[in-house]
Order: sequence, then C-alpha cells, then structure tokens
Amino acid sequence: MKKIVLIDDHDTFRAGVRQLIEKFSDFEVAGEGADARQGEEAVRTIKPDIAVIDLSLPDKSGIQLTRILKGAVPETRIIIVSMHSKIDYILGALRAGAIGYIVKESVSDCLHNALEAALQDEYYLDSALSREIAIRLLEAAESSDLSDSTYGNLTAREQEIFRLLAQGVAVADIADKLCISAKTVTNHRANILSKLDLHSTVDLVRYAAKLGLLEDIS
Repeated sequence: MKKIVLIDDHDTFRAGVRQLIEKFSDFEVAGEGADARQGEEAVRTIKPDIAVIDLSLPDKSGIQLTRILKGAVPETRIIIVSMHSKIDYILGALRAGAIGYIVKESVSDCLHNALEAALQDEYYLDSALSREIAIRLLEAAESSDLSDSTYGNLTAREQEIFRLLAQGVAVADIADKLCISAKTVTNHRANILSKLDLHSTVDLVRYAAKLGLLEDIS
C-alpha cells in the first residue's frame, strides 16, 4: 500500500478525500495535517509516497510548504489541490516542486489518476487546466526568449510533443492524438530531454516555466 498524507485546513474536505482514497485498493491515508506545521511534521515523520496539499493553508501557502518538503523529504511526491485555476498558481506550484495540480472540484474524478501518475514520476494536471498551459506555451513559442533558447533547436514534431508533455498529456494519449505509436512518442521524448539536457518530464515542465512564462510566486 502506498502512503498518502493529506494537508488541508478544511475538515470536511479532508474527510471526503480520505473516504475517496479508502476506495482505492493501492493507497492509504497514513497521516493528516490541518495546517502547514502539522502537515510538515506528518510528512517528515511518515515520509509518505505522496502528499496532497491545499494551496491555501492558514499559516503558510501550499507553495511555500512544497518548497520546504522537497528540500527535507525529496522522495515524497507532492500534488497541490486548490480552488484556483489561474496559470500563475499552477506553474508556481510546479516550480516549487509539485508534480501535480488539481482543482478541488475535480478531485473525485482526477485524484486516482493523479496519484498513479505521481508514483511514475509523471507530471499531472486535470484536463480543465491543460488548455491554460497550452495557450501560455503557444504564446511563449512565438516570443524571442523561447525561439532563441535551445527549445528552438527542436524539430516541429518535437516542439509539438514538448507542448503536449508540458500539458500533462500521457504518452499513450499523445500517440493517439498524433496517430503514431507510443514507442515513437517515447523516442521523441528521449530526444527532447537529451537536446534540452533534462532528465524527466517534470524537468521538462519546469524548463517550460523557467522560459519567462510567469513571475515566480511565493
């Protein structure tokens, strides 16, 4: 069983997520926190596989807590849940080290997929957010900052796959969308990571965020 720590100041929401996770045969809630202090203590003690963290905590933001936890317990993957769908919050969370971001109203539909993706070190966004990321990346692709970077050395196909990966689209879904095999997508991803000197899809997303797409937020 993979261990989860829930960190959210709303008891009702935590209870609902706990009940949802109890339906998953491969995950269990091993600890909880009602604020950042309690959550940090739980994660440091339990060292869970995944921490699910509310963006807006009473004593510290979820983004600040993510930075702390990724420094203290780097093996714990972090998924942010939030009422906010603004791209600055999403990319701010990713830059802090989160591997996923889910809008709270989508949790019942997306949580299991997000947890499974996190275990594979795959970046995850629920589908309601992917379009926002895609628009920002497409805008950035036309900017001089991006065209002058090593991103500009990617082929047109690689840039297309780069954008889809940065949206959190799975390899199998990219293959279906582009009418190519999953193996071909995997090969393209390997070439992209090599050209950009990156090591994972998570690094790729952080790279996209660092190309001046947004201001860092605390």
